[in-house]
Amino acid sequence: MLVDYGSDSDNDAGSKPAAPAAPLPSITRPVVAAPNVLVESQTSLHQALIPKTHEKQELAYNLPYDSLTVPIQGPANPFVPNGDPNQTHTLKRKNLLTGFAEEAAISTASFNAQQRTWNSLGYAKAPDGSGIVGDQDAAMKFDGKDVVEYRPSKQEIKAIKKRRLASGDPGIVEGEGAYMGPWAGWKDDELRKEVKVPELSDGDEEEEEEEEEEERLPPPKPIMERSGKGYESYVHEGEEKTEFHGAEFHDYMGRTYMHVPRDIPGVRLDKEPGEQTCYIPKKCIHEWKHAHDKPITVLRLFPRSGHLLLSGGADNKIKLWDLYHEGRPLLRTFMGHTKAITDLCFNNSGTHFISSSYDRYIKLWNTETGECLKRFTTGKIPHVIRFNPNPDLNHEFLAGMSDKKIIQFDTKTGEIGQEYDYHLGPVNTITFVDENRRFISTSDDKSLRAWEYGIPVPITLIAEPYMYAMVRSALHPSGKYVAFQSGDNQIVVHSTADKFRQNRKKAFRGHNNAGYAIDLDVSPDGQFLTSGDSGGWVCFWAWKSGRMYDKFKCGEGAVVCLAWLPQETSKVVTGGLEGSIKLWD
Repeated sequence: MLVDYGSDSDNDAGSKPAAPAAPLPSITRPVVAAPNVLVESQTSLHQALIPKTHEKQELAYNLPYDSLTVPIQGPANPFVPNGDPNQTHTLKRKNLLTGFAEEAAISTASFNAQQRTWNSLGYAKAPDGSGIVGDQDAAMKFDGKDVVEYRPSKQEIKAIKKRRLASGDPGIVEGEGAYMGPWAGWKDDELRKEVKVPELSDGDEEEEEEEEEEERLPPPKPIMERSGKGYESYVHEGEEKTEFHGAEFHDYMGRTYMHVPRDIPGVRLDKEPGEQTCYIPKKCIHEWKHAHDKPITVLRLFPRSGHLLLSGGADNKIKLWDLYHEGRPLLRTFMGHTKAITDLCFNNSGTHFISSSYDRYIKLWNTETGECLKRFTTGKIPHVIRFNPNPDLNHEFLAGMSDKKIIQFDTKTGEIGQEYDYHLGPVNTITFVDENRRFISTSDDKSLRAWEYGIPVPITLIAEPYMYAMVRSALHPSGKYVAFQSGDNQIVVHSTADKFRQNRKKAFRGHNNAGYAIDLDVSPDGQFLTSGDSGGWVCFWAWKSGRMYDKFKCGEGAVVCLAWLPQETSKVVTGGLEGSIKLWD
């Protein structure tokens, strides 16, 4: 309604006064205390409880206040793009054959554990964590544990062993009683019904079970001494033996082969190693053909002088060779292991050495007499063994085991002094650094860890995505660097400083080592780095520049072990899968 309020007096000075305005009519509006409610059928009330768009202010149903303030719950509608309720005709693209599945964050290990639990026990944990799905009775029986958490009792293990079929006789190829080994199967396996299993009485089953357990256990232990931490050290008599191959055990002055010779022309074996300038060897000057009946696994030189060579092979034997006298004869054979030798290590004086084997035992030998003094085991396979080079602790040694542990043994007491248990895979190398106060270890878990000797907590962990497993190591004569044989066909170098960082600028390539544990060594003066090769080559690099100096063929099989003679300028000894040892100069 428009009202005439008149005009401005300045503009309409001469005009007549306007008539008085009529009074405004009074407007009354009803007060509504509740929103408008549409009266609809009961079915439509449930179909449209809340408005579809935010622009509408009317409710189709008078909801209580608690319902109005409840947040939106549940997953997004997969058939509505971007969660827009107005577009109900466009379907989301399928990512499975049966429809759409939302991504969930779950580790591969957890998923595999629950899948194995479902296949084995019939139940599994619900993905949303709400409880157990599947066989509830089995879940109550096993207390809801998955296959990783569940540990069967001794009675259940015995019942499982009784269901195992006989492995057979290894001497029979076909027919009744043929050797089946790990493929023998189980008594209730339908796929193995054609295999004839002899009916056994209860007593026969017990005897067969005892025989199987005896086959799986280590050899009998006549005399044993318990250590303080649950492991055992054994002292054996009559089980190990040795054979001396020399003409005379003593010379005319009463000296044995342990005496360092002083009559070698042009060479002083009693001086400090590394004083001479080294060169690359050119030809093979001696070969011990068929030194071992099977491949050679490890070569170790006598400390400081290098006049004796210790070799271990897959034929379970350890042999001691003379490197300087006429004919370079075999001096002694050490026998006592039942499987291939994995590692050897002299003590500082060379009077004793330790050997490890796949038979799970570590043995301490007298180098001169060949007597086995002690034997140690934890029930696992030792991969690498190292004496502590510290003169005060040279009676202790470290063993890197297949169960991810590093065990510290004491040869005097036969007990275990410490356990270093942080690796996630079998231990491959142990290298003492920093004046023997620390040591570096590598493992199949593709990591490097540094330790303070005697303290079971690593001080440094290096595990990068680009790293490969490092299977062999060699300390530079300066003590400042350690070279590692990496599984990606290269040799990497780490410093022995506090950070133990990798020297990215120093990497040695040009050889193949993937699939083998190939030794490497540094010349006594630190000028050259040497490594074997899976193709039978021996490679030489310049330490400073990383350039390959030379590469010559050593044999047809892989060269897996080698060593520089500590007092020579250009002599290197090599061994490999052919079972022969070669001396190069």
